[in-house]
Amino acid sequence: MSEGESTQAAEWDARYGERGDAMWSGRPNGRLVAEVEGLTPGRALDVGCGEGADAIWLASQGWMVTAIDISQVALDRARRAADAAGVAVDWRCGDALQTRFDAGSFDLVSLQYPALPKAAGDEAVGALLESVRTGGLLLAVYHDLDHDHREHMRARGVDPDDYVGVDDLLGLLHPSFTVERHATEPRVDPPPGTPHIADVILLARRR
Repeated sequence: MSEGESTQAAEWDARYGERGDAMWSGRPNGRLVAEVEGLTPGRALDVGCGEGADAIWLASQGWMVTAIDISQVALDRARRAADAAGVAVDWRCGDALQTRFDAGSFDLVSLQYPALPKAAGDEAVGALLESVRTGGLLLAVYHDLDHDHREHMRARGVDPDDYVGVDDLLGLLHPSFTVERHATEPRVDPPPGTPHIADVILLARRR
């Protein structure tokens, strides 16, 4: 790991460690389920998999899943949850923008509320997008942040503009991608008490 990756990993490990045994609900993201349920399973990449709920759900639906996260603490929890669910997932610890996946490797690349630093550069983001194979789907889902949410995040030391957003992804899509949907829609099955009630969705298919 580079020094930057090590710093990020330590920060995320600390965040997960502060939340006791679990940071998230253990349920798959509702938008992922809504968009993917019913698709023919293939190979999937879960970017920023956290404690593994999405990857475990995908595996239970018959997908062959590779799941990557920079936090070893989160991945240890994900492995335990997968074992309890009786599913197999290829868990990888690392920065998704510094890990090279072969071009055209996945039928589905899922980015659910990703935190991908822009500092990694456009080339790294482009390489991640290129891992979608012909006929495959990119599904990127972001919180619809209004001004107050953005300012609240900045007050906590996190500037949303430092991270790859949906517009950045749109600008980096290869011409072989067709955008099937780019829309803001109500969040599906949000956790209780969440301030984020709408999603920005990018669904693009590689032709």
